[in-house]
Amino acid sequence: MEKKIKILLIEDDENLGSTTSDYLAAKGFDCHWEQNGELGYKTFVKNQFDVVILDVMMPVKDGFSTANDIRGIDKEVPIIFLTAKSMKEDTLKGFEVGGDDYITKPFNMEELVARVNAILKRSKIVSESHYDDIEIGEFTFNPKKQILSKDDFSVNLTTKESDLLTLLFKNKNDILERNHALKAIWGDDNYFNGRSMDVYIAKLRKYLKHDRKIEIINVHGRGFKLLI
Repeated sequence: MEKKIKILLIEDDENLGSTTSDYLAAKGFDCHWEQNGELGYKTFVKNQFDVVILDVMMPVKDGFSTANDIRGIDKEVPIIFLTAKSMKEDTLKGFEVGGDDYITKPFNMEELVARVNAILKRSKIVSESHYDDIEIGEFTFNPKKQILSKDDFSVNLTTKESDLLTLLFKNKNDILERNHALKAIWGDDNYFNGRSMDVYIAKLRKYLKHDRKIEIINVHGRGFKLLI
């Protein structure tokens, strides 16, 4: 069964956030709303989203910083900025940190949906089916159940193993920056967390060796790359 397009809305204004979330849900989207950049980023790390709608001016962590962190672990997810300013500098900065589009407040809800649909069409997401299961080579990976399986082989991953594999998959055939992965999963890129991550990488390599076409390689001084 095809699933709804999943949208992460990060907006600190309670009235606007609630109204926008309800409107997107009414239009058939699966919308998850968070009220600051820090919570939004943590939610993004733990889940798969098709589009991120991100307010620029927010407490705790602003939209540009949040977008930069998201781009550190996912180069492709479309990001739409919401801004109360129409200043050219803000628009340029939004694109510099990896934004795909922006819309100035106050905005028409129908226009926002049109922007979302346009981005989905460009990224070809709307024509694809979305399932809980992710195909990684010959493996089937279910992030919610944290199960990696292939033929007669099946393993229940720990939460950190599952989160790390999810990030590697989001950046498949591209570099997953080591410091971004550490901050996303462990919350800190210190030495001890780094050693811990190396252990989890070794475990994932052990599981994935059941498909010889898959490989996790080290990129010296940068991080890791999942080759499929």
